[in-house]
Amino acid sequence: MKAPLPQPPMALLAELTHRCPLKCPYCSNPLDLERASAEMNTDDWKRLLDQAAAIGVLQVHFSGGEPLARRDLVDLVRHAAQLELYSNIITSGVMLTDKVMAALVEAGVDHVQLSFQDSETASAEIIGGYAGAQEKKMAAAARITAAGLPLTTNFVIHRLNADRVADMIALGERLASSRIEIAHTQYYGWGLLNRSALLPTREQLDHATKVVEAARIRLKGAVTIDYVVPDYYAARPKACMGGWGRRFINISPSGKALPCHAAETLPGVTFPSVRETSLADIWNHSEAFKMFRGTDWMPDLCRTCDRREIDWGGCRCQALALTGDAAATDPACELSPDHAVMARAVEDAGPQANWKARA
Repeated sequence: MKAPLPQPPMALLAELTHRCPLKCPYCSNPLDLERASAEMNTDDWKRLLDQAAAIGVLQVHFSGGEPLARRDLVDLVRHAAQLELYSNIITSGVMLTDKVMAALVEAGVDHVQLSFQDSETASAEIIGGYAGAQEKKMAAAARITAAGLPLTTNFVIHRLNADRVADMIALGERLASSRIEIAHTQYYGWGLLNRSALLPTREQLDHATKVVEAARIRLKGAVTIDYVVPDYYAARPKACMGGWGRRFINISPSGKALPCHAAETLPGVTFPSVRETSLADIWNHSEAFKMFRGTDWMPDLCRTCDRREIDWGGCRCQALALTGDAAATDPACELSPDHAVMARAVEDAGPQANWKARA
């Protein structure tokens, strides 16, 4: 008897490009960024959107890098709208002009997620490596809300800005955000390379959490606040991407289909390309997507845990990065024999902003 096919992915993350005018030290993109010459062309992406709609995907998130660096973004948004896919653009905002905003609205974009490096201008522009970025972001936010689109303001938190979470939430309010995301850095790609400079202290984390909890009470029913904490202070892991190959599918600029953003770090795994294989075949039959899907792959410690279908074993890329074994229990779990590596990473974190900037 054949095993039943998995439920279709709810969302597709379309990483259109790794090109970006900002150089954030916490970027989760690979250290070896793909060149523009390797990117899928417009027809490739449209064909992929057709396949996504056909298998039941509901949302497409256009990301990067900076998706506005792609001249065909408006065409891709229009194609998604024609397929009745809910479209979200995840952008730094520094390239969002009046002309581009009008074209995106006409094309049928549904939502824009705007990233901020800090609430404080000088700090934000040091972190992003882009002079004048904050002013452009503020103008972008005004364009988004003036167009009648829902706005999410996303603030990435780390040691250098964690003390200003209250100011970030206040900024999000002033910009008429419908959603504010306070997301501690997730340590993959450039973020992992710069972890010692970016990990917040326990005191900073506790303070940020207290501020967020108070703001959630104050803004209930008016503004939604999402809060993502760093695993390095966790007792139990979170369900990375809703579980490997369960809810999301990620497409790299060159067309590789990935269960999560950092999956290419797993050694010896060949991830299929949507240029060569249909999205349905990849999702339903690819060995790369089945290898950590469900619970059968889990070590005994996870397979017997009552949270096994809640956290789905945590993050495979984090397990690899910290233990050398992608199939190990996520060290974020306090029951993991490798949980101490988290504490050591916190101890190794330094007070100075001595990071390697994203290329």
